[in-house]
Amino acid sequence: MSAAAPTSTAYRRRASRPAGSRLELWSWYYFRVSGVLLLLLAFGHLAIMHIVNNVDAIDYHFVAERWRTVGWRVYDWLLLFLALTHGQNGLRIIIDDYLHRAPWRAAAHTANWFLLALFLLLGTATIVTFQPPPAR
Repeated sequence: MSAAAPTSTAYRRRASRPAGSRLELWSWYYFRVSGVLLLLLAFGHLAIMHIVNNVDAIDYHFVAERWRTVGWRVYDWLLLFLALTHGQNGLRIIIDDYLHRAPWRAAAHTANWFLLALFLLLGTATIVTFQPPPAR
Protein backbone atom coordinates (compact mmCIF):
# COMPACT_ATOMS: atom_id res chain seq x y z
CA MET A 1 0.00 0.00 0.00
CA SER A 2 1.42 3.34 -0.99
CA ALA A 3 1.51 6.52 1.04
CA ALA A 4 -1.02 8.08 -1.37
CA ALA A 5 -3.68 5.45 -0.70
CA PRO A 6 -5.29 7.12 2.36
CA THR A 7 -5.59 10.47 0.57
CA SER A 8 -7.12 8.94 -2.52
CA THR A 9 -10.02 7.64 -0.46
CA ALA A 10 -10.63 11.19 0.78
CA TYR A 11 -11.42 12.25 -2.78
CA ARG A 12 -13.97 9.58 -3.51
CA ARG A 13 -17.16 10.90 -4.90
CA ARG A 14 -19.90 11.33 -2.34
CA ALA A 15 -23.43 10.16 -2.88
CA SER A 16 -24.92 12.30 -5.62
CA ARG A 17 -28.26 12.76 -3.87
CA PRO A 18 -28.82 13.81 -0.28
CA ALA A 19 -30.01 11.30 2.27
CA GLY A 20 -32.74 12.30 4.64
CA SER A 21 -36.23 13.68 4.29
CA ARG A 22 -38.19 13.96 1.08
CA LEU A 23 -38.11 17.75 1.46
CA GLU A 24 -34.32 17.73 1.17
CA LEU A 25 -34.48 15.45 -1.87
CA TRP A 26 -36.99 17.69 -3.63
CA SER A 27 -34.97 20.75 -2.60
CA TRP A 28 -31.89 19.15 -4.18
CA TYR A 29 -33.77 18.46 -7.41
CA TYR A 30 -35.27 21.97 -7.41
CA PHE A 31 -31.81 23.53 -7.13
CA ARG A 32 -30.65 21.70 -10.25
CA VAL A 33 -33.74 22.38 -12.36
CA SER A 34 -34.20 25.99 -11.29
CA GLY A 35 -30.48 26.68 -11.73
CA VAL A 36 -30.54 25.50 -15.35
CA LEU A 37 -33.73 27.42 -16.09
CA LEU A 38 -32.33 30.53 -14.41
CA LEU A 39 -29.20 30.36 -16.55
CA LEU A 40 -31.25 30.12 -19.73
CA LEU A 41 -33.66 32.87 -18.73
CA ALA A 42 -30.95 35.19 -17.41
CA PHE A 43 -28.76 34.81 -20.51
CA GLY A 44 -31.85 35.38 -22.65
CA HIS A 45 -32.64 38.50 -20.64
CA LEU A 46 -29.07 39.79 -21.01
CA ALA A 47 -29.07 39.07 -24.75
CA ILE A 48 -32.37 40.88 -25.28
CA MET A 49 -31.60 43.86 -23.07
CA HIS A 50 -27.92 44.40 -23.84
CA ILE A 51 -27.07 42.79 -27.17
CA VAL A 52 -30.20 42.90 -29.34
CA ASN A 53 -31.32 46.29 -28.02
CA ASN A 54 -29.15 49.27 -27.29
CA VAL A 55 -28.88 49.98 -23.56
CA ASP A 56 -29.67 53.65 -24.22
CA ALA A 57 -33.05 52.66 -25.69
CA ILE A 58 -34.21 50.82 -22.57
CA ASP A 59 -36.58 53.01 -20.60
CA TYR A 60 -40.13 53.01 -19.27
CA HIS A 61 -41.66 52.99 -22.75
CA PHE A 62 -39.48 50.06 -23.83
CA VAL A 63 -40.70 47.97 -20.89
CA ALA A 64 -44.30 49.14 -21.41
CA GLU A 65 -44.19 48.05 -25.06
CA ARG A 66 -42.68 44.73 -24.05
CA TRP A 67 -45.30 44.11 -21.41
CA ARG A 68 -48.18 44.60 -23.85
CA THR A 69 -47.90 40.88 -24.58
CA VAL A 70 -48.59 38.17 -22.05
CA GLY A 71 -45.52 36.21 -23.16
CA TRP A 72 -43.05 38.82 -21.94
CA ARG A 73 -44.89 39.18 -18.65
CA VAL A 74 -44.75 35.41 -18.13
CA TYR A 75 -41.05 35.40 -19.05
CA ASP A 76 -40.26 38.17 -16.54
CA TRP A 77 -42.46 36.60 -13.85
CA LEU A 78 -40.82 33.21 -14.33
CA LEU A 79 -37.39 34.83 -13.99
CA LEU A 80 -38.57 36.59 -10.82
CA PHE A 81 -40.16 33.45 -9.36
CA LEU A 82 -37.20 31.18 -10.06
CA ALA A 83 -34.65 33.70 -8.77
CA LEU A 84 -36.54 34.31 -5.52
CA THR A 85 -37.35 30.67 -4.78
CA HIS A 86 -33.87 29.45 -5.75
CA GLY A 87 -32.31 32.04 -3.45
CA GLN A 88 -34.77 31.31 -0.65
CA ASN A 89 -34.01 27.60 -0.89
CA GLY A 90 -30.30 28.31 -0.62
CA LEU A 91 -30.80 30.63 2.34
CA ARG A 92 -32.92 27.94 4.03
CA ILE A 93 -30.00 25.53 3.82
CA ILE A 94 -27.53 28.16 5.06
CA ILE A 95 -29.80 28.89 8.03
CA ASP A 96 -29.91 25.18 8.91
CA ASP A 97 -26.14 24.89 8.60
CA TYR A 98 -25.11 27.91 10.65
CA LEU A 99 -27.85 28.66 13.18
CA HIS A 100 -27.78 26.00 15.86
CA ARG A 101 -30.11 27.46 18.47
CA ALA A 102 -33.73 26.62 17.77
CA PRO A 103 -35.22 30.09 18.52
CA TRP A 104 -32.75 31.84 16.21
CA ARG A 105 -33.29 29.25 13.50
CA ALA A 106 -37.07 29.56 13.78
CA ALA A 107 -36.86 33.37 13.59
CA ALA A 108 -34.55 33.23 10.57
CA HIS A 109 -36.79 30.73 8.75
CA THR A 110 -39.84 32.85 9.51
CA ALA A 111 -38.13 35.96 8.16
CA ASN A 112 -36.93 34.03 5.12
CA TRP A 113 -40.42 32.77 4.25
CA PHE A 114 -42.00 36.16 5.02
CA LEU A 115 -39.59 37.98 2.71
CA LEU A 116 -40.11 35.41 -0.03
CA ALA A 117 -43.88 35.88 0.18
CA LEU A 118 -43.55 39.68 0.30
CA PHE A 119 -41.26 39.96 -2.73
CA LEU A 120 -43.26 37.42 -4.73
CA LEU A 121 -46.46 39.29 -3.93
CA LEU A 122 -44.98 42.69 -4.83
CA GLY A 123 -43.36 41.40 -8.03
CA THR A 124 -46.43 39.52 -9.14
CA ALA A 125 -48.70 42.48 -8.39
CA THR A 126 -46.43 44.76 -10.40
CA ILE A 127 -46.30 42.46 -13.41
CA VAL A 128 -50.01 41.57 -13.38
CA THR A 129 -51.50 45.01 -12.68
CA PHE A 130 -49.17 47.07 -14.90
CA GLN A 131 -51.18 49.09 -17.40
CA PRO A 132 -49.08 50.25 -20.36
CA PRO A 133 -49.91 53.69 -21.73
CA PRO A 134 -51.57 53.96 -25.14
CA ALA A 135 -49.26 53.06 -28.02
CA ARG A 136 -47.28 55.94 -29.46
